[in-house]
Amino acid sequence: MSNVFKAACVQMTSGPVIDDNLKAAGEMIREAAAAGARLIATPENTCHMIFPATERLKTSPVQEKHPGLPYFSDLARELGVWLSIGSMSVKAGDGKLFNRSFLFSDDGALVATYDKIHLFDVQLPTGETHKESDLMNPGTRAVAVKTPLAALGLSVCYDLRFSYLFRDLAKARAEVLMVPAAFTVPTGKAHWETLIRARAIETGSFVVAAAQTGEHAGGRKTWGHSMIVGPWGEVLAAAGEETGIIMAEIDTAQVARVRAAIPALKHDREYEIINV
Repeated sequence: MSNVFKAACVQMTSGPVIDDNLKAAGEMIREAAAAGARLIATPENTCHMIFPATERLKTSPVQEKHPGLPYFSDLARELGVWLSIGSMSVKAGDGKLFNRSFLFSDDGALVATYDKIHLFDVQLPTGETHKESDLMNPGTRAVAVKTPLAALGLSVCYDLRFSYLFRDLAKARAEVLMVPAAFTVPTGKAHWETLIRARAIETGSFVVAAAQTGEHAGGRKTWGHSMIVGPWGEVLAAAGEETGIIMAEIDTAQVARVRAAIPALKHDREYEIINV
């Protein structure tokens, strides 16, 4: 069965003040909805990016008191669109946070959440270091959501490097993989497009990847280049480094055609590894 609709990515430069970021995201969501988008995605850390990272712990509320929830719920209901809010940080109750993605239906209901499983603990060749596990608790469950538009598979940023997660989501019948991100500039320049297209090709899925861009308070820079990629690996829409929106048409029948042509999801085999 085919379902055709427009999807949009919101590319933004989140700052340290939650209310300011909600307003900025809301304006671009309205623009995308006015242009016909029915599924609109925002990036990781939509609510705020603040450095040093310890400041984020001080300024992140518990989910029940997060202003982003009623704001995006009301916006989804008003505009009649599905909103995939890439992530907002919420207090976990043990002195840490969850990097949590939120999916709102077109009637404003919060239908799913996903906590980022793979935490960004890296030391880059440039000397840039990140240790997300100092601040965040990892999620423990993958989330696929059947919607009237398409079946969505949820992820956040660094998850992108773990192909088995997306394969499992596709096996759970996800047709559109959501990859909100705040990629660093060096890793984005080197790997972002390759990884996005690889996840699409490996699973025969659409990938909708909304990204942070530019320089944020405290000096961190993100790569931008939001993308929407088709199940054959073709780039359907791509942003540069400016804030704004990109849009592309999603036809879920293409997923079925690609997976029928190359049914790799059905070709798993047991094997052993031998060290020689």
